[in-house]
Parts: sequence; C-alpha cells; structure tokens
Amino acid sequence: MFMLIYIDNYLYFIPGAVVNIRHLTFRLLQVYIAVVRSGSISQAAAQLHLTQPTVSQQIKRLSEAVGEGLLELREGGYQPTFVGRELFNAAQDALSRFEDFNSFLSDATLGTRGHFSLGIVTTAKYVLPRLLSPYAQQYPGVDVTLNIGNRGSVLQRFHNQLDDLYLFSYPPTGDHVISGRLLRNPLVVIAPRHHWATQRSEVSFAELLDERFLMREPGSATRMLFENWLREQNLQLHKTLQIESNEAIRLSVETGLGLAVLSEHTLTQMGDSVAQLPVKGFPLQGHWYLVRHSHRRLPVAARHFIEFVNTHLGEWVDEKYLSNQLQVLLDTSSI
Repeated sequence: MFMLIYIDNYLYFIPGAVVNIRHLTFRLLQVYIAVVRSGSISQAAAQLHLTQPTVSQQIKRLSEAVGEGLLELREGGYQPTFVGRELFNAAQDALSRFEDFNSFLSDATLGTRGHFSLGIVTTAKYVLPRLLSPYAQQYPGVDVTLNIGNRGSVLQRFHNQLDDLYLFSYPPTGDHVISGRLLRNPLVVIAPRHHWATQRSEVSFAELLDERFLMREPGSATRMLFENWLREQNLQLHKTLQIESNEAIRLSVETGLGLAVLSEHTLTQMGDSVAQLPVKGFPLQGHWYLVRHSHRRLPVAARHFIEFVNTHLGEWVDEKYLSNQLQVLLDTSSI
C-alpha cells in the first residue's frame, strides 16, 4: 500500500518517485482516462480524434512524469496498475471539478449565476420587492446583497463605488453618474382619515400652511422635491417636525400629529388609516432611478438583472407608474 502526499507543488508516492505536477496537463489526464475506460489505445484515439501513436506518446509522457508504470496489458485490454488506479481516480476527480466549473462559468457568463450588490435608500423598500422578488425566484443562482440606508449614506456608498447598482428617487449628478428612469414616484399630501380637508373636492395648499407638517431629514429626496416646489410657489411652512422614517411619519399622521408629503407608493402599506388630500398642484412628479457609477465595471449578473427588469417591468407595476428608460444603463454597461 502507498500514500499520495502533495507538498510544495510536488506529488509524492510513498514509497516511489517524486512527481512534479507541473508536468501533468489536463490533456494528458484526459487521454489516460480515455484509455483506462476503453481498455484500448485505438478506441481512445478514435474517441479523442487523435492518432494511435499520439495517444501512446501521451501515455508514455504521463508515465515518465509519474515515475511509475500506469498501464499493463491483460486479457481484454489495458488495465491500470496499482499506481495507475490511484492516478485514474485523482484524474477523474480533478477533471470532474473543472467540468463543474465550466458549467458554472457558462451560467455566470449568461448572468444566471453570480453576485451583485444594490445600494438602496430606505424608501425603496416600497418599490424594490416588486422588481427583485420575481427575478430572485427565476434565478436563484444569483446572490444579491442589499445595502440600505438614508440618502446621505447611500450617496457615500456611490461615491466610494461600493455597490454595483443603486436605487434613488433623486439621483446624484456628475459625469460619473449613469442613470435610467424606472418608475414614476408621485408625491402626495396625506392627513388623518377624519381631517377637515378630506371632505373637500379640492384644497389650495395655502389653506394648509398653518398645519404642522411632518418632514423627513434634510437630504431626503422627498423633502428636497417638496421644498423645491414650495420655493417655486413662494410658499413657506409655519410649523414642521422632523421624523426620520416613513413608518413613524405614517403613525404620527394617523394619530393627528400633523400632515405629510410622502410617495404614493407608500400608501399601499398604510391601508385606510390615512387619507390622500386633493391638494391643487399635487401629486408632485418624481421618479425612481436605477443608477451605476461609470468607473465601476458592471458584473454580468447585474447587467442580466437590468435586462430582466427592462423586459418584465410592465408585468409587475401598474401602468400609470411606468417610466422605463433602463436601456440607457444597458447601452453603457460595457464601459
């Protein structure tokens, strides 16, 4: 009996000779496996589309590299020697693993396996599941990492190129930004269910200026869009209260603490606990954007995700929200 020991790029047969595994090529191992399986030099040559002398020469090279005889001619054809049987088992293991790798590589090239990361702002949780869930169900071999934070933290991740794709409702600007519109993101005014303005068919925003408005933190896309609109209308709120989550704002509006301007997408999570007010000039029209950094190479899996969303978006989202310009990202994904 003997052992095979691998030390510092050399394979040792104990007892026996030292094998420099750098002399063992995949082709030599493929030829040897074919001969052992068929028991014949000529059949192996035919299977591999080689000449018989070539196969014989390959077996000789392999035997010299190992330092032991690998085949012996018995009744019925060539059979592996004691050492040859161990080499046959090792060769099958090695080539099988690389066949698996080749299959994996093919899937990765098609984008059906692999990994990519998404940086998303907190409010994107009302949108992203509609995009990501059907993709994950159809392509379970792709791992997706989500990094969630407020707009400021996700912007920092973008500038540091920490993620492959980003979902913003107010994307960054600059030559290094590549963005494509995805969905409309209308902003609406919400109030407690029994607020006086819910009984009106139309309300002027000027009538609401004395109300307390619950605002997201500075830098929030919703807040920026709302404040830009107020400046354009030459309006100024009299009372505000800052709350740093949509859930807390919803609960606060529901209990009568104040009014708020939030994305219409969030209303699906609110049920009948709050009402959308018919304010003149609303909803404000914003959009969701899928964004990538031009200096970061886009993985195949990430490109495949964009293609999937681009093709199937209309199946998952109400038509009134569609504003698909993702082809911009696909046209630049090789840059």
